[in-house]
Amino acid sequence: MKAAEKYDVLVLGSGTAGKVMAWKMAKDGWRTAVIERKYIGGSCPNVACLPSKNVIYSAKVASLVRRHHEFGIETGPVAIDMARVYQRKREMVDAMVQIHLDNYRAAGDELIVGDGAFVAPRTVYVRLRDGGERTLTAGRVFVNVGSHATIPDMPGLREARPMTHIEALDLQRRPEHLIVLGGGYVGLELSQALRRLGSRVTLIARGQLASNEDADVAQAILQLFRDEGIDVLSGTEVLRIDGLSGGHVRLLLESGSGTRTVEGTDILVALGRTPNTTGIGLEKAGIAVTEKGHIQVNDRLETTAPDVWAMGECAGSPYFTHVSEDDFSIIYENLNGGRRSTANRLVPYCVFIDPELARVGLNETQARERGVACRIASVPVDSAWRPWTISERRGFMKAVIDAHSDRILGFTAFGPEAGELMSTVQLAMLAGQPYTILRDAMFAHPTMTEGLKALFMGVPQPQPSHAGQLQHARTYAD
Repeated sequence: MKAAEKYDVLVLGSGTAGKVMAWKMAKDGWRTAVIERKYIGGSCPNVACLPSKNVIYSAKVASLVRRHHEFGIETGPVAIDMARVYQRKREMVDAMVQIHLDNYRAAGDELIVGDGAFVAPRTVYVRLRDGGERTLTAGRVFVNVGSHATIPDMPGLREARPMTHIEALDLQRRPEHLIVLGGGYVGLELSQALRRLGSRVTLIARGQLASNEDADVAQAILQLFRDEGIDVLSGTEVLRIDGLSGGHVRLLLESGSGTRTVEGTDILVALGRTPNTTGIGLEKAGIAVTEKGHIQVNDRLETTAPDVWAMGECAGSPYFTHVSEDDFSIIYENLNGGRRSTANRLVPYCVFIDPELARVGLNETQARERGVACRIASVPVDSAWRPWTISERRGFMKAVIDAHSDRILGFTAFGPEAGELMSTVQLAMLAGQPYTILRDAMFAHPTMTEGLKALFMGVPQPQPSHAGQLQHARTYAD
């Protein structure tokens, strides 16, 4: 092995936190190298967040075209060109990769493409993609290696060679009958998108859809999917899989009503993610991992090895790009005298089904489980007039309000532009403002945000119990 080349900063993995850290450190004058195995810029712009939303929007356009009579539009025969759907996505991805390469050059980073693994503290051996090898060491090392789709040990699943989201987003054909395993965010988004692009879709979930959400949210999504012709089998276990995805597959299922079989052409696995922490020599660098395989970090994202930090999914942070970027901010600010922590972060997220599902803070189920004294208000999204003008009236908004202080504890929206609605409420929560600031605000008409007034006008007044404690009240505004 050659002598290690010395750098000030070494970043293993060019995901969101890694690339931003590299750009910032290089611009600050530190000699910085970035090691990336495959995707320049990480999963988000290549095979995850942005490509999926690109394909999802193509599916949205397809759904609108099918509703053309509703909007007074006449058109001729319409067909889905999956090759063109793929091409539009590919054009976007290629442009984003070029932007990332330009940013690396502008910052002055050295981008090294290859497989990296620790061989000693703060020292990484790299097998280069184009041949050759290098060994690098640095005073500071940042690990941002991400995660990959989990393929569980289900009888016959690996042999069936199922798709993950990566292969699904590269489809240039329309699966005749797609069977989706998993009712989480990825399963929901791609089930609806591929159904709208013309596939027959069966979704199989162990429990309820969107298992982290309230039962009324899950029920609303279930009704949406059934209305769109998606066959949803919840509370169902897969006992065995036979066949090959892309040709013919047969699944033996078990639920409360007994066993049954389902046959289709393709399988998409969306059953969670596994951190990319095996086989990269963490033990040789003194970096401990948790039982779930995440790199062990404290609330400042410091690992068990001196001058080594971990960021994003591999560190066990919530699996969202915006959280990874916040991980970067925490570390960078702390390196420059800050005192930031991952504790008690307000993490928002949005599921890009149509209509969208967005949440920030507690939902009703979590509040009850934690014994939080609170009040619940809920209104249909068409309490505002904007949904009427765009013929998108499905959904509702719900708020969890502290019973004592009027503080907003959580907000859920299922409806058009739910992510934007959530962001407005999130700002009030970050500012520590009571719900009344949104209740009494003047919003432009007609906008989706205007509906927040109706929601927060429906918050019930606190009702003291006989024991002098505020009761958990759940009311719906008309």
